[in-house]
Amino acid sequence: MSTEAFPLHWPEGRSRTVSWKRERAKFDVTFARARDNIVAEIGRLAGRYPDPAIVLSTNIALRRDGLPLANQRAPEDPGVAVYFLYKKRQVVFACDRWEKVEHNMQAIAKTVEALRGIARWGTGDMLEAAFTGFAALPAPAPEAWRKVFGADVKNRAQLQEAFRQLALIHHPDRGGDPSKMAEINAAREQALRELP
Repeated sequence: MSTEAFPLHWPEGRSRTVSWKRERAKFDVTFARARDNIVAEIGRLAGRYPDPAIVLSTNIALRRDGLPLANQRAPEDPGVAVYFLYKKRQVVFACDRWEKVEHNMQAIAKTVEALRGIARWGTGDMLEAAFTGFAALPAPAPEAWRKVFGADVKNRAQLQEAFRQLALIHHPDRGGDPSKMAEINAAREQALRELP
């Protein structure tokens, strides 16, 4: 994996929570416990598959084994991105909804725990469909969004209309392809950074 553990390597195409919209979580967990919970839950999810090659990316300095150190001053950006291999495919979970790094880590651990429940009680195809949205997509090439939305998109209003039209066709809730929808979302994020 070419993902950076420090500083935070946020996945391309994923939106961020603005700082003033972050919330206080009700998790009662220390940084070290949340870190260990993520590693344990991903290990359980991986099961019989080989090493999931976990990369826990935050704005917290790292220990010698590559995991974040506990007992550091809280960073300004509490975002967390966890990259790992699931059935030989790189996936990523990212969370910055909560005000503290350890709470974002615990939210990811709980999400992985819930997905393990789907694997246990649901069907295998449900879990595979869920993981499609967590694929660690490569960064789109500059101007790649124009290939998705067309060269005639010149402002955010036109982008929004083009996005809406494509979402009506490709959204998984409407029977569309999740990977195509992920590509459309990544292109939209790129276009929003460039358009007035």
